[in-house]
Amino acid sequence: MSQQGAQVTKKASGILACIKSSMASMTREEGIIPMCSVLCKYVVVRRGDSGGQDSRRDLTEDELEVEAGNIPTSHYRKTGEPPLINGWIPYLGKALIFRKDAFKFLLDQQKKLGDIFTVHIAGRYITFIMDPFQYVYVIRNSKQLEFHEFANKMASKTFDYPALSKGKFPDLKENLHRIYQYLQGKPLDIISDHMMKNLQDIFEWKCSQATDWETEKMYKFCCSVMFEASFVTLYGRVPAADGHKVISEIRDKFIKFDASFPYLAANIPIELLGATKKVRKELIHHFLLQNMTKWLGGSKVVQARQDIFEKYELLGDYDKAAHHFAFLWASVGNTIPATFWAMYYLLRHPEALAAVRNEIDHLLQSTGQKRGPTYNIHLTREQLDNLVYLESALNESLRMCSSSMNIRISQEDFVLKLEGNQEVVLRKGDWIALYPQILHMDPEVYEDPKEYKFDRYIENGKKKTTFYKAGRKLKYFLMPFGSGISMCPGRFLAMNEMKMFLFILLSHFDVELAENKAVRLDNSRMGLGILLPDVDIAFRYKLRSLRN
Repeated sequence: MSQQGAQVTKKASGILACIKSSMASMTREEGIIPMCSVLCKYVVVRRGDSGGQDSRRDLTEDELEVEAGNIPTSHYRKTGEPPLINGWIPYLGKALIFRKDAFKFLLDQQKKLGDIFTVHIAGRYITFIMDPFQYVYVIRNSKQLEFHEFANKMASKTFDYPALSKGKFPDLKENLHRIYQYLQGKPLDIISDHMMKNLQDIFEWKCSQATDWETEKMYKFCCSVMFEASFVTLYGRVPAADGHKVISEIRDKFIKFDASFPYLAANIPIELLGATKKVRKELIHHFLLQNMTKWLGGSKVVQARQDIFEKYELLGDYDKAAHHFAFLWASVGNTIPATFWAMYYLLRHPEALAAVRNEIDHLLQSTGQKRGPTYNIHLTREQLDNLVYLESALNESLRMCSSSMNIRISQEDFVLKLEGNQEVVLRKGDWIALYPQILHMDPEVYEDPKEYKFDRYIENGKKKTTFYKAGRKLKYFLMPFGSGISMCPGRFLAMNEMKMFLFILLSHFDVELAENKAVRLDNSRMGLGILLPDVDIAFRYKLRSLRN
């Protein structure tokens, strides 16, 4: 190493030590933005002649001007690699501006550089494919562009269980994946029926006395109902007399942990996140075998997971419990905010609320079922699927609030061939990302994309599944659940759960907003799934009259 390189390394180490010390005393709200000023002298530059390795050095004034102008330095790129937006903050690159507003940042880069470009974000080089017609070429290359290894590493660190290495836990990943058959077909019908019953029980317990208007905060309400219904459906009832209270305590801890999830996903050490480590440990302990055996009526999918874990002697009791906790987060972490947005948009748009409620009432009348908390409603999968206005309204809210980033990692030096004889040269370890929010808000695909149109996915009274861009039919037009090998295996259950929540709410209660304020998307979870609201909002409800 040269003398200059040694000096840079020494200074960088000192800066990082300073950052770690300072971050340890920061609150979550303070974040890492105040640390930016100490980093401005050094940048990470990717060199074309470095054999695929990244190197650090001081930039000349000319290069600093290039970086400050956000113009990629092609001198350091290999032939065939996309243009690089590097950023001038070491390690972070463009992470701060990306986190602030990823949607705007990516659109700006697309206008400057075209549909394919690479961004340096927090030590990673992420190549974004912006053209939706090219998505299929990324999705179908599942051998060279892998997802599960990345997801396994992130989940094991976030939820505190050992990585699913083949040497230590042979076939565990594959066995767990096969269990998702319990979330499809006939098993899906069974677990959906249980969810419907549990939702009705919770609504009756929570709301049956609401003969006059009751006021609650909407997100808190959705979280309370959906968390308990999902918990009981998956893991069973807590038989204690204070069973509701026990689940509420688990929910409150879950909310605290979930608030730190974006930081954990960004690889921030949990030791820097206040009480998060303690809360996570307490949550995991709830799922120890001696506790779970007391719960009554759990689902087959959870029981099958338990049976598989018992086959692996190297998987400790704490590790098994951590897997169960991770499964709970996967089940409700995005479903709760998605339920909120579906409810919020319906109440914000009276014409949408009326259309969906009329559809629900018509189904009940046509099947001879009575509405009200004292009556049990049964819905078949076909009946749920035929509620086209309900599904369209739900899809429209998902279009507007989802912000998942579909990630793949190149397993080798690889040339990705795209439509139109385009090629992208990738290095081993490079990330490829699709950002469907850009598609969801594309005015060429969706007219007035910032407006909520509850019937956007209906055409001639049937589901609309044909959308176009530049006169061409799109294969992918709505992607809230990911794509290909990274598509959410619980997406069918999640859709059923949200439909059933809205079905019971609108069939049993009159509901309306109690505050006239705008609720916006909280961008702190950009790229991680469904965005949360920036504030909660009050609504009120009362039992509907049983008269038509």
